[in-house]
Amino acid sequence: MIENTKCECGHQNRVGTVLCESCGKPLDDRGNSKELLEMRYDGVARRSQRVNPNFIDRIWNFFSSVKVAVYLIIFTLVGAMLGTIFEQESNFINFDPSTFYKNKYGQIGEIYYKLGLSHTYESWWFVLLLVMIGASLVICSLDRVLPLYKALSKQRIPKHMQFLTRQKVVYQGPVVEEGSDWVERAVKPLRKKGYRVHTEKGALLAEKQRFSRWGPYIIHIGLIIFLLAVLFRGLPGLHYDQHYWFPEGEETKIPGTNLYLENEKFRVEYYSEDEMSEAFRKTGKVVPKLFETKAVLYECTADCDDPSKEPQLKEVKRHAIQVNDPLTYKGLRVYQFDFDLTPKLRSVQPVLVNKVTGEQYGKFKLEMVNPQQEFKLGPYTLELKNKFLDFSLNEQGQPISKSKDPNAPAFLFVVKGPDLPEEGSQFIYFPKQIDKERFQQDAINEKLGGLQNKLELDVQSMEDVDIIASSSYLNIRIDRAMPFVWLGLGIVMLGLIMSFYWQHRRIWLRIDEGILTLGAHTTKNWFGMRREVSSFLSTMGIEADEKSLENGGE
Repeated sequence: MIENTKCECGHQNRVGTVLCESCGKPLDDRGNSKELLEMRYDGVARRSQRVNPNFIDRIWNFFSSVKVAVYLIIFTLVGAMLGTIFEQESNFINFDPSTFYKNKYGQIGEIYYKLGLSHTYESWWFVLLLVMIGASLVICSLDRVLPLYKALSKQRIPKHMQFLTRQKVVYQGPVVEEGSDWVERAVKPLRKKGYRVHTEKGALLAEKQRFSRWGPYIIHIGLIIFLLAVLFRGLPGLHYDQHYWFPEGEETKIPGTNLYLENEKFRVEYYSEDEMSEAFRKTGKVVPKLFETKAVLYECTADCDDPSKEPQLKEVKRHAIQVNDPLTYKGLRVYQFDFDLTPKLRSVQPVLVNKVTGEQYGKFKLEMVNPQQEFKLGPYTLELKNKFLDFSLNEQGQPISKSKDPNAPAFLFVVKGPDLPEEGSQFIYFPKQIDKERFQQDAINEKLGGLQNKLELDVQSMEDVDIIASSSYLNIRIDRAMPFVWLGLGIVMLGLIMSFYWQHRRIWLRIDEGILTLGAHTTKNWFGMRREVSSFLSTMGIEADEKSLENGGE
């Protein structure tokens, strides 16, 4: 059945139109109704109101629904709240999340980890919710803003009598002078009140602050830019937020960049007892007052990715990094957030000793972090097979490294030489004496082939030990999407100001056989609208109480 949407004024409206796009006459079946008109979108038809929607229309209807958008926002907020219950995995430098949450928070922590809430903000479902909110904002805006723009930009000045009498602010009464003269006289006082006035055939349309109608859609544009910026932060090169430790006295490459950062010197100052309160003194705690990393940033200019050559570095920035005083360089920021004064091995220079004859085969330098892969010592060759900077054993008894820090370094060599099998013998070496005893180096080597009875690695003096006195924990952050986040939020604020501080006000009037009919509409502040209409009528010589102008409808 084809629905007839032609108005009595002759205008053919689209299916779903509530008010005639030309004269404003209500197109529903209740011709004599006095119910107030729905003016949110000026009664224009929207795509989401199609009677027989196809598959695409159903998707469009789903995302154009304000109710759906509200549910999506609620789900996203709840998800974001769940992500704040415990620490997120991204907040840590080196740790095993599969055991961390269980050990620290018990069964609840384990459930939290297994549900994937420990990386909520990178999870697929959270990203999907953000994408759906973005789709909802786009479709919701297109569904409403285009028809509304068309309706407001092509407003017909003479309106149907029902359109005027079913507004919330209405006045009807006689005028003594000629209708066209009265309308002409009404133009000036309305313009004084800031209205743009249009007249046609004895009818008048006064309108002001139409721009406020676009406030909600400007908010949508700002939110879309904000969401896109948040989503694009996951693309390589746009966002980088990692924590690393920088040993004092070393140049450390910042992963993923061609930059190196040198921890030239670290210092820490503590509050004296006189500077602390009585309550704090009783706790016996030592509180740092200031910790600072004197850092030098280098840019690699040549041999950056060739492990066989030393990279050529050029100093580009020097800064004493303190809390809330980061080093900045071309969008990169380096924040100080923690430190560690535990001494760590940087390198040792052991000697290979034949335990049977006592013969020594030379000293070699063994770096903890980037050790050489092969050492030639007399008739013997030591090939580095594996290294464990923070040695431990897992539940299956296999060696693992708990972190990337050299807290308990261990090196597994394959030794080849006289009186050894052709394929060599395995030998594990703990540079720290305390680790040798704690992890029973000789017992492990006995299981590996018993080489500990023939050879040993021996550090003969403290001069052969290089120790890292302190380490700085720094947060490296690059956020090229952040300007777009601020741009989106700025646009959202602009839309909020437009929506809250201004109101779209319109006054229509017509005079038929000496009877003035006036209808007025505003998006909010109806008391102000009533007062303004009353003041206008008073200026025109018609006294009307503000309250009497309110049309209660049925």
